Amino acid sequence: MSSVFKKLPSERHSLDIGLLAAVSICAGLGTLLIYSIVRSGISESEGVDAGYWQTQLFSALLGFAAAVLISFIDYRKLSKLWFIYVPAALALVGLTFTSLAYQRGGADDQAWIQIGSFSMQPSEIMKLAFILSFSYHLSKDEEDMNKPLHMLLLMIHGGIPIAIVGIQGDYGTAIIFAAIFAFMLVSSHISWKYLLAAPIAAAGVVAAMWSFALSDYHKKRFLVLFDPGSDPEGIEYQQDLGLSALKAGGIFGKGLFAGQDEYVYVPEQHNDFIFAYIGQVFGFIGSVGVIILLAYICLKIFADSRITRDRQGKFICMGAFGLIFTHCVMNIGMVLKAAPVIGVPLPFFSAGGTAMVSMYAVIGLVLSTYSHRAVIYHVFYEEKD
Repeated sequence: MSSVFKKLPSERHSLDIGLLAAVSICAGLGTLLIYSIVRSGISESEGVDAGYWQTQLFSALLGFAAAVLISFIDYRKLSKLWFIYVPAALALVGLTFTSLAYQRGGADDQAWIQIGSFSMQPSEIMKLAFILSFSYHLSKDEEDMNKPLHMLLLMIHGGIPIAIVGIQGDYGTAIIFAAIFAFMLVSSHISWKYLLAAPIAAAGVVAAMWSFALSDYHKKRFLVLFDPGSDPEGIEYQQDLGLSALKAGGIFGKGLFAGQDEYVYVPEQHNDFIFAYIGQVFGFIGSVGVIILLAYICLKIFADSRITRDRQGKFICMGAFGLIFTHCVMNIGMVLKAAPVIGVPLPFFSAGGTAMVSMYAVIGLVLSTYSHRAVIYHVFYEEKD
């Protein structure tokens, strides 16, 4: 560093205010949008009532508190408790194969559990557990990771959650886990030989999935992307409505409370297709603004990965980046008819209490790497943690 920088030891907690503020703006906007959907009554036929925006608001507040709390805890100490949170996450996911499981309306997979009036999607908890446990595994094994046995163990670690949610039929979440795994692995000291082999292996997995795992219905979701207009009354119906909703918003949108008759109805617009509602309400300008806000969150996480104390902190940030980036690309791609409809929500916007809290918790891990980094840079000096 330049001589104008002064070294001062400090125990003061440092919070990435920019990242936390951007996430909270998204969560606030998401809650407001769901409140608007409820008030307009356009999704009343799907049972979307006041409980949705109330749950969203409560989850956002709980998630914010969780993120701040986690930021005070050293991520290295948290990761060492893998023997507690990994079995707990797997046990919760295991409940989706019992009588406690149910299939949420609008979904074609049984990935939720319900106990009384409380419901949750366990795979959201498993995302958090996977990022934390895999970052620990990578950091401990990075020097030997290119040895065949060690790489096999890493592949098994990454393959377990992908396989479990794949068996559930939740292929969208399986892709998310695969993306998290890939981003974290590529950010490590992986050999170029494995990187060259990865596309071939991925192609083989995709071919096997296409031949033996995907139903004709799921295959059509992909095929219509290459043959637009081939099934306008079926597979394409929701996406066509989503595009119509985006166009209906024009440049500046119709506003939050324009009235039920003013909006184009789109199934699941409170959840997976909330970006279509954003287009109606805020128009092209607002839609671009939301994309810029989400891009800022992703880039901020990537930037934080460059200043972490150690390799594990970097892996956590890259896992969080992969999670949020892939969610955004796939969700917006669904609405734009550039990706298949496979049930991937828009982070911090789509309705879902479990997703909101777990996403905030992942942000909390990133904040922890930021607050516990080795050197804190200021304008005129640097601080040692």
